[in-house]
Amino acid sequence: MRRRQFMSLLGGAALAPLSAKAADGCGVPLARGDGWPGGSIDGDGLVDRGALCGMADRLAASDANVHAVLVARDGQLAFERYFKGADEVPGYIYGRRVETVAFDADTLHNMKSVSKSVTSLAVGIAIDRGLIRSVDEPIFSFFPELSDLRSPEKDRIRLAHVLTMSMGLKWVEATPATGDDDNDETRMHMASDPCRYVLGLPVTAAAGQEFFYNTGALTLVSAIIRKATGRPLDEFARENLFEPLGIVSTAWGRYRGDTDAGGGLRLRPRDMAKIGQLVLASGRWNDRQIVSKAWIDASTAEKITATDDRSYGYLWWRGQARLNDRKINWIGALGRGGQSIRIVPELDLVVAVTAGYYQDYSRQAFRLQYGVFRDVLRAIPPPA
Repeated sequence: MRRRQFMSLLGGAALAPLSAKAADGCGVPLARGDGWPGGSIDGDGLVDRGALCGMADRLAASDANVHAVLVARDGQLAFERYFKGADEVPGYIYGRRVETVAFDADTLHNMKSVSKSVTSLAVGIAIDRGLIRSVDEPIFSFFPELSDLRSPEKDRIRLAHVLTMSMGLKWVEATPATGDDDNDETRMHMASDPCRYVLGLPVTAAAGQEFFYNTGALTLVSAIIRKATGRPLDEFARENLFEPLGIVSTAWGRYRGDTDAGGGLRLRPRDMAKIGQLVLASGRWNDRQIVSKAWIDASTAEKITATDDRSYGYLWWRGQARLNDRKINWIGALGRGGQSIRIVPELDLVVAVTAGYYQDYSRQAFRLQYGVFRDVLRAIPPPA
């Protein structure tokens, strides 16, 4: 990205929406028979469509690599806009390559770590049905075949610690800085037994004491769901989460037979918004209780202090944004590269964003990604 154009987006109010009249049809969601009704040109007063269109037009005219922005409010999809941008796609033989993609409502997008929060919903369904007794189960109760790895310190690890990233095991997360090989995520995927690899790592802190982001935790969760339900996570989620939500187009990769719960899910942005609406509505979609309210409340509540002034629940982030000199609380599913579902209960709001900043961890890239959410907040009329 050319620095001048990038910084012009970030200067002052970042992507501050323009006070513009929306062009007819700009960002109006169409009825597609997927459970979201079509929107109206005036937005039914749910959003300032002119402001959102101004923001989206500026994104489209810039070098910003944002792929989609969707806004749902009061249970309705109120705004959706797709863009063209660079994305990682499978290589011709192996690995990944970068290609320019014209995104639309039917394009499956890599969710990266948004997959973790979706997995949390599957865990909740399994607990609701008594397939997993509780989050207080010792981790080795799920892995008796790995009992040789037990120690007094590791015996204190509960499922709750796995879900809150507080197992206390040494872990080097895969990031651009660690490269493709020098990290535990790659070594785990190469291991003959990924769960043994994770639970065999040395202890660095008492379980539950410190937040330490660990994608290896999701390898354990995926195996736990398979063991508890008799089905791989992707199949269990398809039948018990996606199909009840009317989500019919997905892809979820596997490693060595287990679903890649840490980052292998691909969804359409409209279906990301459904996941957010499900959480906002305490586990209900179209008058059907898909996940219990008790699990939604427990999993999205603050459990441990995380990083960057945020906290963490059971695979869900919690944070705050400032709007008109007051703090707004949000619940989020966040994935590498700019994938996000943010839920703002007090505004009855869901914001779904996809982007392609997979290898860009710069301050400017993060500011631009968060700026989209901030500008959506500014386009929401205050409660009556």
